[in-house]
Amino acid sequence: MSSQEQPAPRRRNPRGQGQVLRAQLIDAAARLLATLDRPETLTLRQVAREVGVAPASIYSHFPDLGALVQHVLRMRYEELARLMDQAARPAPDPLADVVGRCAAYVRWGVDQPGHYRTLFGGRTPSAPSTPSTPSTPTDPVTGSAHGAGEELLGALVASLAAVTDPDRTPKQTQTTPEQQWQAGLLLWTALHGLVSLYNEHGDMPWPPLDALLADLIGLHTGRPAADIAALLASGAS
Repeated sequence: MSSQEQPAPRRRNPRGQGQVLRAQLIDAAARLLATLDRPETLTLRQVAREVGVAPASIYSHFPDLGALVQHVLRMRYEELARLMDQAARPAPDPLADVVGRCAAYVRWGVDQPGHYRTLFGGRTPSAPSTPSTPSTPTDPVTGSAHGAGEELLGALVASLAAVTDPDRTPKQTQTTPEQQWQAGLLLWTALHGLVSLYNEHGDMPWPPLDALLADLIGLHTGRPAADIAALLASGAS
């Protein structure tokens, strides 16, 4: 957005409708984070201009830019987690559960590339440095926002463990929680790589996403890719 662009003057909300402005600020911040060429440069002034209010109006709803960005991150994590849970809810068995979660993740990331970048692109704005630490600007987004992402990952870890551990014979040692976490983390890493590369290099002659997803999940679950492809095609995911 050009610095010369000015939105139409915003009509003042009627008394008692401050929550309307709050929602507009959140929507504006989410939209700018998803569409700016350099989202890490986002400022409160840009958000205010997008909505058509004075920057000071924001402080009645968010104490600073970090709190606003954190809210957007939590909102997006919750949206993605809800879609993954909904996709897994009708699953008749653990394999269908993990297929549903993975498919929902990849499809959301490809359908919403800007919002996906907001969550996983590592390009949220940083707070200005202070005189005492001029070379070490701080990230205004605290761990609480990304904690919602850890819950999302935890659900994926548990889903994958439900598929892989029951296949072990009595003579084989069950995986430890640490090993289960690492396996789920590696699965998420593969999903993230698929979404990121697909979004950044969409002009490549990619095979169908479901075919790639079936092979990817097959590698991490030890199940035939054909079985996973059938689940994807049946709509169980």
